[in-house]
Amino acid sequence: MNKIITITIVLFSFLVCKAQENQVTVGAVQTKEYLPILKDKRVALFSNHTGMIGNKHTLDVLLENGINVVAIFSPEHGFRGNADAGEHVSSSIDSKTGVPILSLYDGKAGKPSQTSMKKFDFLVVDIQDVGLRFYTYYISMVKLMDACAEYNRKMLILDRPNPNGHYVDGPILDMKYKSGVGWLPIPIVHGMTLGELALMVNGEKWLPKSRQCDITIIKCKNYTHHTLYKLPIPPSPNLPNMKSIYLYPSTCFFEATPVSLGRGTSLPFQVYGHPKMKGYHYSFTPRSTPGAKNPPQLGKLCHGVDLSELPDKEIWEKGVNLSYIIDAYKNLNIGNHFFRPFFERLVGTNYVRKMIEEGKSANEIKARWKSDVEQFKVQRKPYLLYAE
Repeated sequence: MNKIITITIVLFSFLVCKAQENQVTVGAVQTKEYLPILKDKRVALFSNHTGMIGNKHTLDVLLENGINVVAIFSPEHGFRGNADAGEHVSSSIDSKTGVPILSLYDGKAGKPSQTSMKKFDFLVVDIQDVGLRFYTYYISMVKLMDACAEYNRKMLILDRPNPNGHYVDGPILDMKYKSGVGWLPIPIVHGMTLGELALMVNGEKWLPKSRQCDITIIKCKNYTHHTLYKLPIPPSPNLPNMKSIYLYPSTCFFEATPVSLGRGTSLPFQVYGHPKMKGYHYSFTPRSTPGAKNPPQLGKLCHGVDLSELPDKEIWEKGVNLSYIIDAYKNLNIGNHFFRPFFERLVGTNYVRKMIEEGKSANEIKARWKSDVEQFKVQRKPYLLYAE
């Protein structure tokens, strides 16, 4: 009887968790909380195709409610989310609304000009992040925070869940490797929402000259850091599904090698391979596709590994998993021609490459950054908006 009761309780708890997961209410949906704040203000919006409220874009909802939206700031991949990674995106006009789009990825510094900052009073942030240090949306937000602090503008963050928000892993960025794919001294997987991260940027005085950005955050409802939130919209062209988002912390490192990680296939970030890798049964050929116009190993038959059938739980348990890149490094056997300098920018420290070249295992390397993870969990605690 006790066993039956225990099973019933476990099942009930599971169903409750699933119900909560399905009832997450993102900040943007809570219009009654923020429309009064924006009334009679000049508003700029930092967003892209993920900024949706049901079947409407946040931009349309703001305009329908009489909010004076004077500009849109667009991140990497553009306002419509279809540009290649790192591709320069020109400023333009939104064809549907006529609102000017000011690109933060036009090949310049990524920080708005004084002229742009004087156009508005409030900057609304509504964009879906995936919670990784090398995913650039948070970097654009931090640069906008700095601009708002410098020009005395206010920021309103419509928070959204972090699909990788249930764990923390990876080394803290050594700031000598600060770059466009790593901007803050945080682990690879930081486990925070953009709202929480913005609070930490202010609290830790990470903006230049210790500037502070005046921020208001509309929190998600029914969300905790245990919630396994599934994104309703792919956040960028090469993260088409949840499997790619879960594997991204481990497979992104192939960007700094000659190995293809599946750009130009139906399984980006879910496979890896190279024409000269041997001993594998799986193969694929990268093609030119929207969002991956010129992928690595374009048109070449690559031999390697398909990770797309891995159980989600196995991916989460291993976290940042270096075994894939170690496997490819050993198989190709091209020595110092394998890693490019970009690798240190992605991984954020100088010891990982050295340990791989010395033949260390993924677990041995992970043990090296364990203290970073524990340190960061303590450091971030005052800024968390949602239960761990």
